[in-house]
Amino acid sequence: MKKKWLLTLIVFLIVTTGIQAESYNTRSLTLEEARVILNAAEERAEQDEWTVAIAIVDAGGHLLSFSRLPGTQIASIDVAIEKAVTSVYYERPTKAFQNGVADGNMSLLSLPHFSAFEGGVPIIVDDEIIGAIGVSGVTPEQDGIIANAGAEALDR
Repeated sequence: MKKKWLLTLIVFLIVTTGIQAESYNTRSLTLEEARVILNAAEERAEQDEWTVAIAIVDAGGHLLSFSRLPGTQIASIDVAIEKAVTSVYYERPTKAFQNGVADGNMSLLSLPHFSAFEGGVPIIVDDEIIGAIGVSGVTPEQDGIIANAGAEALDR
């Protein structure tokens, strides 16, 4: 009995230590980087006088930075945040989910923390997702244009 318990404990420690080590090695978006992304997205929205809400989340899906341009509807606040969270949690642009639902894959709609509208884009540095941007307020395609402009800002 003691051997079984000891073996279980050792396996548990190995597994949890590996998980902890992995989470410490993950790079996340900094507040400074989030501001660069937010500014680029705002500039792109203002070019066409689009009124949007813009949310930037870190690698864990936690809100880092947010902006709501004057005239943006209130509902866009939560939608922008959800798009960013969806993009970081599922490691892909929300446009992929929009296309999936349009193709008839309705089971996607049952996923937690999920938005099936274009406008959420992961922020990738050195092949690692470090956060995401979500934009809401105009058409999904226009939201996507703004989100991509923000996500590409760190490449400049």
